[in-house]
Amino acid sequence: MSLLESPSFETISSAIKSTTHPDGSYVLALTSLGNYYVSSASAPSNAIHLFDKSSLQRVQTLKGHENATTALRTVRGIGGSDRHTLLSAGKDGCVIGWDERSGAPSIQMTTSRRSPIVLSCDASHDGLTVAAGTDLQKDDAFILYWDPRKPAVPLRVHGSTHSDDITAVHFLKNSPSPTSGQILLSASTDGLVSTSNSAEDDEDEAVLNVGSWGCSISQAGWIRGSSTNHVWAASDMETFSCWSNELDMLQNCDIRHPSVHNHGRTWVTDYMITCQNTKRSDSNLAVFVGSNEGDVALLSSSNVTDSSAPWTINSVWTKGHTGVVRSVLWDENHEILVTGGEDSKISTWHCPIPGQSSEFDKSARDESAMNMDSAILKRERDDEMDISESEPEGKKVKRCS
Repeated sequence: MSLLESPSFETISSAIKSTTHPDGSYVLALTSLGNYYVSSASAPSNAIHLFDKSSLQRVQTLKGHENATTALRTVRGIGGSDRHTLLSAGKDGCVIGWDERSGAPSIQMTTSRRSPIVLSCDASHDGLTVAAGTDLQKDDAFILYWDPRKPAVPLRVHGSTHSDDITAVHFLKNSPSPTSGQILLSASTDGLVSTSNSAEDDEDEAVLNVGSWGCSISQAGWIRGSSTNHVWAASDMETFSCWSNELDMLQNCDIRHPSVHNHGRTWVTDYMITCQNTKRSDSNLAVFVGSNEGDVALLSSSNVTDSSAPWTINSVWTKGHTGVVRSVLWDENHEILVTGGEDSKISTWHCPIPGQSSEFDKSARDESAMNMDSAILKRERDDEMDISESEPEGKKVKRCS
């Protein structure tokens, strides 16, 4: 596999701003909520921290979940609310919608069964269904569905779609068809990716498509296209795959194989961090990878569905972290990349648009980046960036969490 260097390739070695978790915990996940960047911390803290986007000063800390916070995302309204909501899941078996103003849960969804560990969660585009995936309980792993207006008991429980930990659940969003908004993508360490009709009580009737990869899947998500949707997935073995809407495999590669060794520049991928939907790439997907030294690179493909299409390295961010980078968040509207690592550090970086010439006035760009407390950022509206669709889950590795 070849890795080409973008004509606008840039190495960025100076962060705009940096901060750290107050207790030295890993940064497990990142999301965006209004004027805040939000992070989840590893055990024993398990807290959820809110940082002002302008200054990266910590302004709020939420308790998080007992034992561990396993998933963190922002959803567009929940239970009929018109506000963007912070949604998290944890090893305490709960999915919580948070009110960041009071610092307390606004909705807490629980299971009527013995509390399974919840590993993943999402809410439908209309906010009227919340889904979660659990770990393996004896012989079963469950997809739980709630009506968030009645959070005490799941609306339905599907227990045979997967046979091992369910590591990802994602509703199909921004679809012109109302019924398409009920489709849920799930992935598991059993090696299966699946799509289901979340509104169907009968699980045998609910499952729409199933694809088998044959390896433990750690992450997955939708790739939204103008005419059709695809699915991406990542394994615990640092392999990457792309699937059709019907879950036929279109590409399967080791993301560590594309590398650069020329003109005195070297990039070798050690692990995949996550993927993020973007309109800046021909394939609508940005792939973020990392090195063991703490550097991050943005890869893209001209056609992610074609295994013969070359990969392109667009940017590299260096000297920001020591060790594994667990999570990234690309704020495309402001050309900002947020990174979080096992070194407890959160950094914001200038993130050039792939394909945009790097010959423009960099002094003006840097001045703009340093001015993150500008009126534009202070008045940022949630609907400028549909973070519920673009945010990544972040790297899930079998290290201490």
